[in-house]
Amino acid sequence: MVPLYTCCPFPSSKALQISPSFLLLSSRNPKFLPFTISRILRATSISTSATKHEEPIRTSYAGVQLEETVDETKQGKLRLDSWISSRIQGISRARVQSSIKSGLVKVNGRVVDKVSHSLRAGDKVDCVISDLQPLKAEPEDIPLDIVFEDDHVLVVNKPSHMDMSDDEQDIFHGASAGAASVRPGIVHRLDKGTSGLLVVAKDEYSHAHLSEQFKQHTIQRVYISLTCGVPSASSGRVDIPIGRDSNNRIRMVAVPGLSHHGQARHAASRYKVIEVLAGGGSALVQWRLETGRTHQIRAHAKYMGIPLLGDEVYGGTKNMALSLLRPRTPPYYNDELSRLVSRLERPYLHALVLGFEHPHSGEKMRFSCPPPPDFGEILNHLRKIGIEKPISKE
Repeated sequence: MVPLYTCCPFPSSKALQISPSFLLLSSRNPKFLPFTISRILRATSISTSATKHEEPIRTSYAGVQLEETVDETKQGKLRLDSWISSRIQGISRARVQSSIKSGLVKVNGRVVDKVSHSLRAGDKVDCVISDLQPLKAEPEDIPLDIVFEDDHVLVVNKPSHMDMSDDEQDIFHGASAGAASVRPGIVHRLDKGTSGLLVVAKDEYSHAHLSEQFKQHTIQRVYISLTCGVPSASSGRVDIPIGRDSNNRIRMVAVPGLSHHGQARHAASRYKVIEVLAGGGSALVQWRLETGRTHQIRAHAKYMGIPLLGDEVYGGTKNMALSLLRPRTPPYYNDELSRLVSRLERPYLHALVLGFEHPHSGEKMRFSCPPPPDFGEILNHLRKIGIEKPISKE
């Protein structure tokens, strides 16, 4: 059995009462995880059988040398950084890119500092992996809600409005491709306004191993959100490419067919309506990601016509929320509704469940943490206006 690590719920255990049947976790063989969020407690010690790696685990790659000729059987375009990463087990591509930019890689005797340099069959590559560069950020005394920690990984319950990323890269990339230094800690990212579970690697091998799990889509991620309006179908799959919005560079856009023109990347999300709120003015929706593009849930929700409540960038504005909720709200509740909407300060999206294979032990780990008080407060007010279970359409 896979252990479930949980963190303590917010002060009011009644703020979020969701039936045990809503957490859809397995992408290949969907099953429901039997637990109730209001009863989640922090696990103090859990022991399970672990799978050991056959080869010794390297935690430092500084000074590692590679002298190899590109296989004659290789066909098509080969990126220099990608090829080197494939030849040194466990190393992150960002670390290889840093070495290339530092002038430590030669192709056929000539220094190449372009990470995307194309290799051909028969090219001779000489590479020395550079030392890790120190982080440029200054430490801050910020309290963290640590859900789990050992010598190799750290799982944090990130509060909303804490920015734990420095760019808008897809979460499958462990570090910025353009960075001159390597950041082995950051494996994936949550938007600044999104709360919930985030995993951080403590060593380079763990970083590379976890990044590969994200790339191979084996990480389990379940989110919940509050939306403006209700999806037309109570559950479904959105398979729409996502690319940068040409009219707004901080926003992504989901447009069918974009990926065929190289302007966007494949993105797929599964959703399930848990509760219809406020007579259809809002909904509690579960999301399960098959890919991990920047702003994926937010862009797909907008494409579906149900932007996240409080998401000013993607259309879930306070005015939209009022236009949907006020006609469905009893007159005596209008003043309370106005105060409620005025407090919407972020997209109401929470990373509820995170599951991965431990990079060193091979243990299957799964973590869950309920949303913060502001999410529960909004949800409770919407339930007071009205709550219904979704009707499944056969």
